[in-house]
Amino acid sequence: MHVKILDERVVERAKARGLDALVYAPHFTRLPNIAAKAEAFSDDDLLVVPAREIFTGNWNSRKHILAVGLTDPIPDFITLEGAMAELDRQDAAVLAPHPEFLTVSLDLYDIERFDVDAVEVYNPKHLPRDNERAIRIAREAGLPGFTSSYAHLLGTVGEAWTEFDEEITDAADLAELLKSRAPRRVYHREGVEHELRCAAEFAHLGFENTWGKVDRVLLSATEPTHPGHIAYDGRFDDVRVY
Repeated sequence: MHVKILDERVVERAKARGLDALVYAPHFTRLPNIAAKAEAFSDDDLLVVPAREIFTGNWNSRKHILAVGLTDPIPDFITLEGAMAELDRQDAAVLAPHPEFLTVSLDLYDIERFDVDAVEVYNPKHLPRDNERAIRIAREAGLPGFTSSYAHLLGTVGEAWTEFDEEITDAADLAELLKSRAPRRVYHREGVEHELRCAAEFAHLGFENTWGKVDRVLLSATEPTHPGHIAYDGRFDDVRVY
């Protein structure tokens, strides 16, 4: 349901792990670029679905939203309310990745006050208590769960997956299943090798969540997902935080 990396090795590993689809949502990349790369790596054996993990709020209080079925680009670092309004306008599927995890996540209050379609109940970057909390949040919100490899590293691809009964032939199919809250099953691998892969993903957080990274890639309006970028034509000026 969610990987950050995509190349020939990722596709090969996904197929070897028996996956039929990957949701590709890299950070700080505009939707047209994501969609083009997803199409390039899709074939009869593996569908790659373009998606966006949107960073809402400012860097110190950001909350991530995973959106599937987008029709138009949405920038990062706009208000949570602004992002949710735009997602509603596009009728996209709205997912809560890693709920209440560190300082980057939707909490139960956010999930209940907005139209969220599913809550991530297992993430390799989570510690066991984080997964337990995520399951509790989904239950309290009355929402179905999902899982993803959240792979920033090749070895994590296929470590966790969500299974639907219905066939998924394109992004619209998956978005509709998520919005209709269709039945699904959540799986993840177990054992020492899985735990080591999870530990590697957790360690990757040290790089992923530094101010230096965002300072390099996002705080200039020339960057692709900055809300002031010319590509957004000023549409998000009233809800941008940078």
